[in-house]
Amino acid sequence: MRYRLLYIFLLLPIVWAEAQVTYQKADSLTVCRLLAKTDSKTSTLWFARQFLDVPYVAHTLEVNDQEQLVVNTRELDCTTLVETVTALTLCAQQGKKTWKDYLTTLRTLRYRKGVMTDYTSRLHYFSDWIADKQAMKIVKEIQSPNPPFTAVQRVNMNYMSTHPTAYKALKAHPELVPVIRKQEQQLTGTKARYIPKSALRRSTKALRQAVKDGDIIAITCNKKGLDIAHLGFAVWKKDGLHLLNASMIHKKVVEESMTFYQYLQKHSSHTGIRVIRIN
Repeated sequence: MRYRLLYIFLLLPIVWAEAQVTYQKADSLTVCRLLAKTDSKTSTLWFARQFLDVPYVAHTLEVNDQEQLVVNTRELDCTTLVETVTALTLCAQQGKKTWKDYLTTLRTLRYRKGVMTDYTSRLHYFSDWIADKQAMKIVKEIQSPNPPFTAVQRVNMNYMSTHPTAYKALKAHPELVPVIRKQEQQLTGTKARYIPKSALRRSTKALRQAVKDGDIIAITCNKKGLDIAHLGFAVWKKDGLHLLNASMIHKKVVEESMTFYQYLQKHSSHTGIRVIRIN
């Protein structure tokens, strides 16, 4: 009975009212266990591999009516995998080992200028995330040399404001839609260099120098109103570049067995990759 009660306790959601955090005890145990094993030299890829086989679950952040910092290491999508691993990497680099350290770091990553107010303070578009975190000197977007960065993405965002019923918070709070629309308008027109998927066919010296193990990979797309289709981490193997990602197809976090080039060929709307490196 005692062990059964302990198991139930671990599954109960916890709301830390003062800090506006929602999580389960299992999440804090996972974070503290991983940070206790690491030092400043622990790689991003090491952290990412600790989440292999974790189930893919979408919309895990949409659990509260009012915006809170949601921590869920038990269920991940492509964005929360990237945020979780990046937060752990930053904590390890800075010698930060506590749960509170992790929460502060995750909040800094997830929200505009690191400040959580309401739903609109969360960085919903990854181009927005890149710009904001680069301004905070947390990451750097790699856009040279040319080649392999031969293509230019001109951001044109409007998907959220034109599909508000697809988002729980916007459906419940339509007054937030104009705020999201304004954010989209501010992003529209910005440009970034990227590597077209045709350039990933061969593992050239330039490609290996441009993309490093553990770099965040943002897959560009030609879907109307969107900038990025999917996220993951770069993994170099003997046969070329691969992707570690929270996969909706595999329903879990995986290192793709196929090369990244082969992976992209299966998605006609994917046009290439942007490369982001943690400072």
